[in-house]
Amino acid sequence: MEVFRLCSVLSRHCYLSWWTKVVHSAPTLCQSSSYHESRCLLPNNEKSRWNRRNQNLTIVDSSVAECDERQMVRRYHSHYNLPQSLETGGTTCYSFLSPLSTRRKQHRRLSLRPASLVDGAPKKMQPYLKLMRLDKPIGSWLLYWPGAWSIALAAQPGQFPDLSLLALFGVGALIMRGAGCTINDMWDKDFDKSVERTKNRPLAAGDITPFQALVFLGGQLSLGLAVLLSLNWYSVILGASSMLFVVTYPLMKRITYWPQAVLGLTFNWGALLGWAAVKGSCDWGVVLPLYVAGVSWTLVYDTIYGHQDKDDDLMIGLKSTSILLGDRTKIWLTGFSFTMVSSLVLTGYMSDQTIPYYIATALIAAHLGVSDWELSISTIPKIAGKSFVQTTESVLFCLPESLLVVWLS
Repeated sequence: MEVFRLCSVLSRHCYLSWWTKVVHSAPTLCQSSSYHESRCLLPNNEKSRWNRRNQNLTIVDSSVAECDERQMVRRYHSHYNLPQSLETGGTTCYSFLSPLSTRRKQHRRLSLRPASLVDGAPKKMQPYLKLMRLDKPIGSWLLYWPGAWSIALAAQPGQFPDLSLLALFGVGALIMRGAGCTINDMWDKDFDKSVERTKNRPLAAGDITPFQALVFLGGQLSLGLAVLLSLNWYSVILGASSMLFVVTYPLMKRITYWPQAVLGLTFNWGALLGWAAVKGSCDWGVVLPLYVAGVSWTLVYDTIYGHQDKDDDLMIGLKSTSILLGDRTKIWLTGFSFTMVSSLVLTGYMSDQTIPYYIATALIAAHLGVSDWELSISTIPKIAGKSFVQTTESVLFCLPESLLVVWLS
């Protein structure tokens, strides 16, 4: 009994780092004791117990009468090896992991998901990786595909596109998407604090300073310039001109209800740049319809995506197509989808494509049609994220389209 009274005193006066040593030795003492398990740790507290099933030892001060154990369990699962202190009113609960539980945590299977990789990066790097949205790579894919389509269309009939050029555009899309997100967050830092979805972004949450973000932006733009300079000079000038849209897009939310259109002009610049990188100039009869198709596609998925922020945007005075279209969103999405498919058909006609191209375009049309049909206006704000993913899944059809176009045309 004296041993456990000593533990009770230590729980009030010792550092938590000392407690881990006491806790890990406590199971042995309890096993050799003749006392009931519920009274083994602290005889005066019936709620204190050692759960042998999951090997989690919970020590509660004897003065604790009410402790929210569910909250403690949530904290236990959200942290790894550190002891946690939960303040609930005037009481304090301490939760520890046993050595066995710790070993299980250390031998978890490595995940290759982008979000897991970012969470596993050094703490000082994580704000910068999240600032460039490296944990959410779908935006990089959306920036990459218009350029990949254009490169594939510009390839010689019967030949695959230049793989090194496709890889170069992939690196450029990753870097410039990160730079665009950094610029966006620098403009919207104060607004992001008032929006539920964005309040935890690094700049809004204060994880990094605006000056640090500016220095990081300079590094990203330098890398982007290095990628651009590896292309021909026509492409260098054309690519550099896109910075006008990259810098001004965040401001469009303040002055127009069509910021998604400006985002489309920005994200689909690769439709022009890809052809120029291959041919040394643009065939406007081909690349303009492709560009219009990309802009229309952006209007589809970003209008859906914007519905989840609609209430917050109205409160802080920002504008979007989601607010403008309201209950008419579904009709407009159908119109945007029709424009996209029509433009893709025109692109194929102008570039003398064959049957495989039109089959792939028909698959895209079917996917967009099903997505628009299943969309419910009343539930868009609740399922906007899911609907956004479903709509952008049509990007998966673009890979076979590109390959079939250059192989069988």
